[in-house]
Amino acid sequence: MTVQTLNTKAEQAILRSFEDNAAKLPGGKPVAALRRAAIGAFASKGLPSRRVEEFKYTDLKANVKEALPLATGGAVAGDAANPAGAHFGTEFTADAVVFAGGRGVPAKSGQRHFLADANLPAWAAAALEDVDLKVSADLLLNTALFTDGAVIDVPAGAADDAPIVIVSLPAEGRMTALRHVIRIGKGAKATIVEIERAEDGAGARQSSGLTQITIDDDAVVEHIKVVEARKGSLHLSHWQANLGANVTYKPFQLTIGEGLVRNGLNVLFNGQHSTLDHGAASIMHGTGHADSTLVIDHKVPHCTSRELFKTVLDGQARAVFQGRVIVRPDAQKTDGKQMAQALMLSPDAEFDSKPELEIYADDVVCGHGSTAAEIDPDMIFYCMSRGIPAAVARVLLIESFVAEAIEKIEHEGLREALGGIARDSLAA
Repeated sequence: MTVQTLNTKAEQAILRSFEDNAAKLPGGKPVAALRRAAIGAFASKGLPSRRVEEFKYTDLKANVKEALPLATGGAVAGDAANPAGAHFGTEFTADAVVFAGGRGVPAKSGQRHFLADANLPAWAAAALEDVDLKVSADLLLNTALFTDGAVIDVPAGAADDAPIVIVSLPAEGRMTALRHVIRIGKGAKATIVEIERAEDGAGARQSSGLTQITIDDDAVVEHIKVVEARKGSLHLSHWQANLGANVTYKPFQLTIGEGLVRNGLNVLFNGQHSTLDHGAASIMHGTGHADSTLVIDHKVPHCTSRELFKTVLDGQARAVFQGRVIVRPDAQKTDGKQMAQALMLSPDAEFDSKPELEIYADDVVCGHGSTAAEIDPDMIFYCMSRGIPAAVARVLLIESFVAEAIEKIEHEGLREALGGIARDSLAA
């Protein structure tokens, strides 16, 4: 006997949204077939519940009560002169790739290409068929519904100091789905910045973001994401990174606010002697929920991975860290370490940490750690003994806790911008 699970109200709305918009979604017939297969697989899986191990602490089926209508373009609130926000100077955003309500804004995006363009490069079209992105229901949802995205191709040997900035301005009362495809050529150096913005006081909004980045041999890439989560908002993000040989990849994610955010990262080491140095910071207030889930797949020998996650929680906020490091049988001489730390500013806050090491090789150095604690009263006392008021000492200690992760950002201007965003969130 076959038992079929009934779809929730939100799942039914997602299926209707696909049918209502399928004919006008970009990509032509090949992508349309991918979309149809993805929505079919999603219909059989539904939104992930806590019974799915990767979503044990972030039950989307229970938390997503309704699915908002799909945004397919149109004006949204935001600073027309600097859509990235006040902390980012115009020197960073003059050539930003801007998306408003799920569609690219060509007038604000220089010469960049969009996934909605009629002439999609062959390499970008091929990337959409990545089989690794057909497993999880949240990724299937993005494949079925994405309305646009950036196509970034950095040529071999390029070394432009100006960051490539991608800004998404989600529409209020809508679901936004974007897919970015990035290729970094051999020996190139690049800085990619993704910004998800929401204006103060903005109403409910939902967004799905999927970024595929392929980094060729000898390239150096700094990859930064900032998510501003407002109360009642939902943001599902995933990065899929394929690393060649002798690559240095430095991703960093900053999440602030009070919505529900899930940041996923899959890194595949396909070439030897590559390095991953991943940092992240979350500052959540009220009933905010931030989930950082990553899978680091060491497939070849002589690679190094480092992950440092810092979380500050107030009110009834909750943070989740799930870090899985896989060392394949041939990945000898792997060096992998991860650390997740939470600073609890409220007795009602919650931090769930689940680091995992899955090792099939015998010549490796791997380790992990996790801590959760309140502010050390001895440190407060020490500061007060030096003439620093208790309230000021508390702020300084919290800022220094978060700064340890932000200091991983090499680009000085971006490091200062993210530091300013973090300080403003802490002050709130």
